[in-house]
Amino acid sequence: MNATNDMTYFLAAFVDELVKSGMENVVISPGSRSTPIALLMAEHPELNVTVLIDERSAAFFALGLAKTSNKPVAILCTSGTAATNYYPAIVEAYQSRLPLIVLTADRPHELRDVGAPQAIDQLKIYGDYVKWFVEMSLPQDTKAMVRYARTMAARAAGTALSAPGGPVHLNFPLREPLIPDLDATDLWTKYMESTKSVLEVNVGAYSISEERASYFAKLLKERKKGIIVCGEMPQHKNSAFAKEVINLSELLQYPIFADPLSGVRTGPHSKDTIIEGYDAFLRPDVVKEKLQPEVIIRFGAMPVSKFLMQYISRAGSALHIVVDGDGGWRDPTLQANYMVHAEEVAFCETVGKLLEQRTTSDWLDTLKSLNDKTKAVLSTEQAESMFEGRIITELQALLPAQSAIFVGNSMPIRDLDTFLHNDDKKLNVLANRGANGIDGVVSTALGASTFYENLVLVIGDLSFYHDMNGLLAAKMQKLNVTIVLVNNNGGGIFSFLPQSKVEKHFEALFGTPTHMDYEHAVKLYEGKYTLADNWPEFRDAIVESLNQDGLNVIEVPTNRDENEALHRKLWKNVSQEMILSMEQISNEN
Repeated sequence: MNATNDMTYFLAAFVDELVKSGMENVVISPGSRSTPIALLMAEHPELNVTVLIDERSAAFFALGLAKTSNKPVAILCTSGTAATNYYPAIVEAYQSRLPLIVLTADRPHELRDVGAPQAIDQLKIYGDYVKWFVEMSLPQDTKAMVRYARTMAARAAGTALSAPGGPVHLNFPLREPLIPDLDATDLWTKYMESTKSVLEVNVGAYSISEERASYFAKLLKERKKGIIVCGEMPQHKNSAFAKEVINLSELLQYPIFADPLSGVRTGPHSKDTIIEGYDAFLRPDVVKEKLQPEVIIRFGAMPVSKFLMQYISRAGSALHIVVDGDGGWRDPTLQANYMVHAEEVAFCETVGKLLEQRTTSDWLDTLKSLNDKTKAVLSTEQAESMFEGRIITELQALLPAQSAIFVGNSMPIRDLDTFLHNDDKKLNVLANRGANGIDGVVSTALGASTFYENLVLVIGDLSFYHDMNGLLAAKMQKLNVTIVLVNNNGGGIFSFLPQSKVEKHFEALFGTPTHMDYEHAVKLYEGKYTLADNWPEFRDAIVESLNQDGLNVIEVPTNRDENEALHRKLWKNVSQEMILSMEQISNEN
């Protein structure tokens, strides 16, 4: 047997079948043991190859590609600790249900556990955070083994895409020599009887029967006080889901509590029933007590808002229906009465056809009134200081339709939840909310930026620092992206948490000021840096960045104490307005 032929045809078949299974992108980190797979991927005419040196950043970049493309994306690295650097992104992919195909090269079996260099135990290294693991066989150039390679590739892509989506891991033991024959005859087609894929994995959607739809329609007809909660939905579902869930809400006269990641707050669709100020107006206990729903229908991931979560948890007498189109289990409040594994659009359509139009609803009118009052308070109380919440308001006004806003975790996602209001202008909103971590946000946003003409990342200084390596992708891949760096010199979110009261150790353990001059970091990666000390400068910088190629970083310096104080003032003012409203409702009743 020829060792080079064994490796070449076996691995070429694997790569080609991945492409036939719908994979278009692979992110490769350089290494020796992974050489043959990397060379064959670079050689394949239908595969887009991105090379990123840092495996941690590379995996999060691939996550961004998967988040926006709805197609499996592969990551490839060499053996040893290179594979361990993938772990944070794999956890996020698993929690966010994103299709990553993780390919790790490995030492052959005879070089394991004998003190060989760059050899660690890579078998099931990611534990339960991958949907499927396989230790690939050593390459062989036979019809049966080439068929095996193609089957494993098709199975990997199908498994990554099947509901709920997520990462899969294939570990490749490879012996030297590691250079494939790229000029081999029939490189991509050996043993193939046609140009079609060897194995087609059909990935279907969960449906709902007419009988079950009738059952749920009957339940909903009997209950007038309901809410529909829309959490994060995949980008490719946004438009169709928004249309159908709004139709369902208008039929039932149920308000929609729309998380900013649901895709429902912005776009040309009707917004008559959409409520977006709930995080502010649900803070007083009296509101949660007075506005008890009879039914809660939930779609998508759990929303960002802690106060909405509390509201749902306290509605113990309500009928809770959780609709999960991926067949997963999203019920952190442990309140679900029905876990419905049905595709969300299909559920809305099928149940909606069986409902009669309700014409009026005091319940809906009350919640809309509270929402309007909340937005009025939030809009009028913003100061001219560089208040972090106003960044979202300014961006919403400045960005053209179909732009994307990617937000970091901690405070940016919470400010987005509070200050991104209903808008006929469609804005695509993204975040890494699977595990809610601050790692890899820059890299994920850069991966997502390849899909949008305009993408703005809003990120805090600690999250930015945590993934500064990710900026290399912008330089190497010539990406166009605007980063709004919100610099409050530390962990701003901790100022809102109970540990902020322990002043003795707060700054050292939680505030963690770094006093970093980020202009140097931006210039290191050949980006343009702008410091925006006031709102006119901020607006000018955003407009200029949208008309300028490359990496643009706009730093907004803020004061943690002032920012906390203004947030609390706004929430207090809204709460006072809500308490007055509850008193009026009680008096009327």
